[in-house]
Amino acid sequence: MSTNSLSQFAWWKTYFTLKHYSHSKIPDLTGKIAIVTGANSGLGYATTVALAANGARVFLACRSKERAQEAIENATAEIKAKYPNAPTPQLEFLELDLNDMTKSHQAAQEFLKKGLPLHILVNNSGIMNCPFALSADGIETQFAVNHMGHFVFTMGLLDKIKESQPSRIIVLSSVAHEMTPKKMNGIDFDTINDETKSGSWDRYARSKLANVLFGKALARRLANERVWVNIAHPGYVATNLSRSTKDVWGYFADMMFRTLTKIVAMSPRVGALTQLYLATSPEIESKDIRGRYFIPIAEEIQPIHYSKDVDLQERLWVFSEKLAKEKINVKA
Repeated sequence: MSTNSLSQFAWWKTYFTLKHYSHSKIPDLTGKIAIVTGANSGLGYATTVALAANGARVFLACRSKERAQEAIENATAEIKAKYPNAPTPQLEFLELDLNDMTKSHQAAQEFLKKGLPLHILVNNSGIMNCPFALSADGIETQFAVNHMGHFVFTMGLLDKIKESQPSRIIVLSSVAHEMTPKKMNGIDFDTINDETKSGSWDRYARSKLANVLFGKALARRLANERVWVNIAHPGYVATNLSRSTKDVWGYFADMMFRTLTKIVAMSPRVGALTQLYLATSPEIESKDIRGRYFIPIAEEIQPIHYSKDVDLQERLWVFSEKLAKEKINVKA
């Protein structure tokens, strides 16, 4: 973690904002179809429960069918217990492996085969601060999972989302995008796969900056559609996202992080409120909120200057399109 990164990191912003959304404000979602990636645990699970409890039919886009089915059973029981007036939960599994662009493409195609509309896409899944590794496509894994997998999945569904408008796309980023080192000049496209050029946290910050850049570029492309794209930082939430800390920084760092999490982290139910605001609040449409960046709870702030660089947004878009065309095996 570089000194430059630390000086940029504005984590404190998430502790000095008001709560602008609550579960009681979520409108009736009957007839809405939603997909939540990484829905079997943490923020994804909490988002799924809230959407389904208010009438949406939700597809849990996950890699493991077993864990997704367990989440479906738990969510069904939780909704029946906590929301006695809620309709019968409509929850289904959709296989999605974001570490493989061909499989991400296939997941989108499998959903399209169902002939359903798609009103809400929550790109929630992610990995953080992992040891260096390459994806199935030979791409650094944090960039591959957090950005490229979601880029491919979203683009595969985009025509259906446009057909289903009014609709929403929510891209989860992190305030960690502010920690992208200056040496990367935003995103170091030529050295993404070079382990010697960045540390594990730098790579995470880069992938989260890519999320903001992608969200803003996509929102600009949909400016004339009734499709609202926005970006969320959920806050410091007690999830399993930090599971690689011990492997990267060692036992004591892991224990300190776990202790801090117990003391100050939000529950996933509370942490999910910002993405739920972007996914469900009527304000998004009435105020025409597009391509904006929000922190807990549903508070808009300005992201780091790199993310507002239209040239960098377009360079990422072109890079991502080219990479996807090279790696996706449409016959697989």
